[in-house]
Amino acid sequence: MVKRQVPNPVELLELMKFKKPEFNGRKRRLDAALTIYDLRDIAKRRTPKAAFDYTDGAAEGELSLARARQAFEDVEFHPGILAPAPTVDTSVEILGGPSALPFGIAPTGFTRLMQTEGEEAGAGAAAAAGIPFTLSTLGTTSIEGVKAATLREPQGPVPGRNWFQLYVMRDREISYELTRRAAAAGFDTLQFTVDTPVAGARLRDKRNGFSIPPQLTLGTIINAIPRPWWWYDFLTTPKLEFASLSTTGGTVGELLDAAMDPTISYDDLAVIRDLWPGKIIIKGVQNVEDSVRLRDAGVDGIVLSNHGGRQLDRAPIPFRLLPHVRKAVGDDFTVMVDTGIMNGADIVASVALGADFTLIGRAYLYGLMAGGRQGVDRTIEILRVEIERTMRLLGVSSLAELEPKHVTQLSRLVPVGGTVAGAAAEVVAG
Repeated sequence: MVKRQVPNPVELLELMKFKKPEFNGRKRRLDAALTIYDLRDIAKRRTPKAAFDYTDGAAEGELSLARARQAFEDVEFHPGILAPAPTVDTSVEILGGPSALPFGIAPTGFTRLMQTEGEEAGAGAAAAAGIPFTLSTLGTTSIEGVKAATLREPQGPVPGRNWFQLYVMRDREISYELTRRAAAAGFDTLQFTVDTPVAGARLRDKRNGFSIPPQLTLGTIINAIPRPWWWYDFLTTPKLEFASLSTTGGTVGELLDAAMDPTISYDDLAVIRDLWPGKIIIKGVQNVEDSVRLRDAGVDGIVLSNHGGRQLDRAPIPFRLLPHVRKAVGDDFTVMVDTGIMNGADIVASVALGADFTLIGRAYLYGLMAGGRQGVDRTIEILRVEIERTMRLLGVSSLAELEPKHVTQLSRLVPVGGTVAGAAAEVVAG
């Protein structure tokens, strides 16, 4: 029989712990975001449709992006037991320098379109966290502006680093001059991007009539009514334009097709290699054979990437390709991976299967749209907590302890006749 009593007021007061209200709306929103998908939801509410869809969308049917995210979700972890990991070390050495976490910020174009703080917010947050920030050729902040934003930041756990992403343009001298400027500004790594000979068919942008700079139509005006803060920022800050290019005006596809050159080759790589004094990695590698050829050509590393699904739809899934490339190129060649990363566990799984480093693009932009610089800080913090928790639950204290045995890739898409990528890897390696 339950014994009942008259409620004791003192005991009731002990139970009634009221949370201190947070009057800063931005901080309240960001504190409530527990995942990158939460930040995406906030970003979608606060950003005009054309700008959000440019960030969120991919090419054609967006199958590549969906498959990349699904591949990370189709991971089974294998934790060790009775293997205490009270503290974990998330730091890595990558391309001759330190990073406090096993990921950096990927290059993204038109970044001030998403939120007016743009690349300066990304570079500042990256410097504070001690991770690399990559500036795009199509960035809306100059090379020198990003360097200044990095230097303004108080010292993080390790020094802030700047990388530069390079497209080879039809006018080669533009690319050469950008290479020289980035080197002069102290950027230590060049990401030579090879998967954009022409623009992918980004259908969301076409349907939205998206252009640079944004054009006012009846639809954009109606869409702006519940988002006055975005338009206030847009209209009261410096003109949105490319910081490194003089070409503006037109759809994204038109701008890319006018600037990019489908004839780029290993000869162009050789020229840029001679111009660039630091590390050079090739971004956009999508098969085993090219990975081996690039290793043999003497580059410092590669990024397995399908451009976030924004170029060739139905392209290979970088995370699926990763183990085969690692086996083919050996342990001493730098291999990074991007596309589809939305959780710290995705990063842990990538490292376990052979990635030296990872890059985040949309995850960073969702934070930027959700809350500017503070939103980028929140993105990094969410991923950091997820990485540390996943490592502790796996029973590993450092990234070096992660091995393929910790991860199984559960397969939904199996090539007819066997695993083509795996067979290619065996041929090249053997």
